[in-house]
Amino acid sequence: MRSDQVFALIDCNSFYASCERVFRPDLAKTPIVVLSNNDGCVIARSYDAKPYVKMGEPYIQAKEKIRQHGIVAFSSNYALYGDMSERVMSLIESMVPAAEVYSIDECFADLTGVTGSLTQFGRDVGARLLRCTGIPVGVGIARTKTLAKLANHTAKRLQAQTGGVVDITDDFKRDWVLRNTDVKEVWGIGRRMTVHLESMSIHTAMDLAKVDPRMLRDKFSVVVEKTARELAGTPCLQLDEADPPKQEICCSRMFGKRLTELTPIKQAVAAYTGRAAEKLRAQSSVCKRMRVSIRTGMFNPNELHFANGALVDLPYPTNDTLLLTRAATEAVERVYQAGYRYSKAEALLLDLRQPGEFTDDLFAVTQPLASGRLMSALDKINDRYGRGTVRAGSDPRTPEWRMCREMMSQSYTTRLDQLWTVPAR
Repeated sequence: MRSDQVFALIDCNSFYASCERVFRPDLAKTPIVVLSNNDGCVIARSYDAKPYVKMGEPYIQAKEKIRQHGIVAFSSNYALYGDMSERVMSLIESMVPAAEVYSIDECFADLTGVTGSLTQFGRDVGARLLRCTGIPVGVGIARTKTLAKLANHTAKRLQAQTGGVVDITDDFKRDWVLRNTDVKEVWGIGRRMTVHLESMSIHTAMDLAKVDPRMLRDKFSVVVEKTARELAGTPCLQLDEADPPKQEICCSRMFGKRLTELTPIKQAVAAYTGRAAEKLRAQSSVCKRMRVSIRTGMFNPNELHFANGALVDLPYPTNDTLLLTRAATEAVERVYQAGYRYSKAEALLLDLRQPGEFTDDLFAVTQPLASGRLMSALDKINDRYGRGTVRAGSDPRTPEWRMCREMMSQSYTTRLDQLWTVPAR
């Protein structure tokens, strides 16, 4: 691999909270937390909320602390976050030679061949993202992807000194960062691995970079070996510009309330199947098998526990929402048992292929062309007018089982009836 490569990791700061602040400038100096489905627990915190609320803390337990410290809580608004992420990533891709979207709020970029000061280039990228989207970012620049991750971590940890950009392509700066970073902060080193490494007197990233990588491979895995080599400056991980199609697609949700009747459970499964089918078509795949499951809450000692699921073989490889929904709701009828309080359902699409990859016999039934045209029209309408504009009849618009999101902000960027408005003075 080339030794002159340069990578950058561009990571949005407190992404969910930052998305909320874009459309609520009055909260620029106010701590923010974002809650999980059904307002269950804290899944995101702005920097100024971190001293008071733990990640994953149940909202019901943190509620009093949130009130005492003037923290504003939001229900998760995934439509807003997903759209803002697409805007950020599209802008990054327009500014760098090549990019790999790593997660909803992180993107690796290949800066090989970029001339001039890389630190200034990182600042220019951050300034443009802030100006065009309102989302602040940190930028880490290095010779390998693992070092870029480490540089990004340092940029955020020392925000006041770095201005959110750290370039460690220089060996002296790289070694300073390695010496001053705990091994647990290295990308890919989890809690269990940290315990093993510390038992070997490997406490910092520099310690790991100096270990014989072949010994790490023999004792642990090739992943740990590559991590050590990358920390030492040898590129082992390349930019993956195109994600391969997923082999499974799952849509799983907790209900907003416990359900005991069959009809609302079928409605929920129809809605989840429809969402999974959208994802299936988005990667141009078809599905030959699916699994539908339902379960009660598993942690309340005062409730009866029950879980059941069923595999469904479809008549032909398909991405037709109507066929998938019909098969899924029929499966629910087989697994449902009365007398339980159900809390969750799941639709899992299996055996995914690209059209033409299934090898059936000459006379096997295939998806009708009319179904493909119908699904294409459905996706275009929903893309233009908002998800759920056209959907299966068994998927109601305002169901009783929908997620509890009492503090959700508006879908400012994806719904015409919720556009951001500025009051006249």
